[in-house]
Amino acid sequence: MSEETNVQETAAAENIESQETATAENNEIEQSAGAETTGNVEAAEQVESQDALDNFVSLKKGDSVKGTIVKIEDNQAYVSLGYKYDGVIPLRELSSIQIESAADAVEVGQEVELKVVSIDDDKEKLVLSKKLVDGEKAWDELQNRFDQGEVFEVTVADVVKGGLVADVGVRGFIPASMVERHFVEDFSDYKGRTLRVKVKEIDRENNKVILSQKEVLDAEFEQNKLAVMNSIQVGQEIEGTVQRLTPFGAFVDIGGIDGLVHVSELSWQHVAHPKDIVSEGQSVSVKVLKVDPAAGKISLSMKAAQPGPWESANGQFKTGDIVTGTVRRIVSFGAFVEIAPGVEGLVHISQLAHRHVATPNEVVTEGQEVQAKVLDFNPSEKRVSLSIKETEEAPEQPEKSSRPERSSSSQRSPKVELNNPNVSLSNEGMSFTLAERFGDKLSKLK
Repeated sequence: MSEETNVQETAAAENIESQETATAENNEIEQSAGAETTGNVEAAEQVESQDALDNFVSLKKGDSVKGTIVKIEDNQAYVSLGYKYDGVIPLRELSSIQIESAADAVEVGQEVELKVVSIDDDKEKLVLSKKLVDGEKAWDELQNRFDQGEVFEVTVADVVKGGLVADVGVRGFIPASMVERHFVEDFSDYKGRTLRVKVKEIDRENNKVILSQKEVLDAEFEQNKLAVMNSIQVGQEIEGTVQRLTPFGAFVDIGGIDGLVHVSELSWQHVAHPKDIVSEGQSVSVKVLKVDPAAGKISLSMKAAQPGPWESANGQFKTGDIVTGTVRRIVSFGAFVEIAPGVEGLVHISQLAHRHVATPNEVVTEGQEVQAKVLDFNPSEKRVSLSIKETEEAPEQPEKSSRPERSSSSQRSPKVELNNPNVSLSNEGMSFTLAERFGDKLSKLK
């Protein structure tokens, strides 16, 4: 029993020793594997770090790059462009025109093209410019638009003395005289407006770009004017809107172009000034009197589009009526009296007063209101004969005296000398005969 026990104990001891040996070997293997794994991870991290460094953008002053706006402050914008750190666009480098905030030029997430202005890796300071890139592109584009006479849209960025400013990649200036076809006194509400312009002048060396909207409007006006002139006919009646008033008439818009209604064509009655009849913005009916495409002029009439005064007066007056009117004109042979708007009748000089009248001014004056009797009314011939004296009582005639009127001194007989022996003083005659005169002398000749 003891031998068997010893054999078993010996076998168990060997088994334990064998297991311990195996465990120790396994531990050595595991430690060796762990060390190898750690080395591999470190090596991988070093490779990735090196790759990241290799992937950073290499920059130098003057380079053109693309980036994305990641942050905006009042006076600058931050850009991510794959460099070791973000770049900064100062406010002055965002736009060619003066802006109040960086948000006026860019927005977060926007991709922009930029130029490197300066770079300092020690201080991690990268200054970029957007306006330099915009300007380089703009000059070529503006030159092409100038050569082609292209019309394009701009937004008014600012109102300055003498005109407007627009950002066209560079600073574009629109002089006040080139904004509209008409005079504009106040441009304060033009900021933010969209205008259609042409490049009027371009000077790259002096950084000068002049734009004009007036040229665009003028060209469109001339096209429309020609179309309207070809479409209207003399005698046509159309609706229009009064645009401007002048002392000599009113300009009426009849579809994009203006025609002139002369002051004499505003009304059938006398008009001192157009403002007495119409006002700007008023809708009116007009009749086309004349179209002159060569001169670009259209003559219109408001009164011709209305019933004539003689038509309106037909049936209003009849012979024998006493009417009230106003003396409008005085001529050598009488006075013209307006008895209805546009209807004038003649008071002949012989019908002004019961007495003899040398000139009409002795009886009436222009502008005077008078009463007259209608002697004849003929609307078809546009003629009215009037009489003022027929509305007044004739003055009484003085009675004629039975005594003959003494003749004037100029009609009296020549004075006769009393001591003339050859003249008889009797009332029966003042004559004498040759016999009486020479009788005594003849008797001596016998």
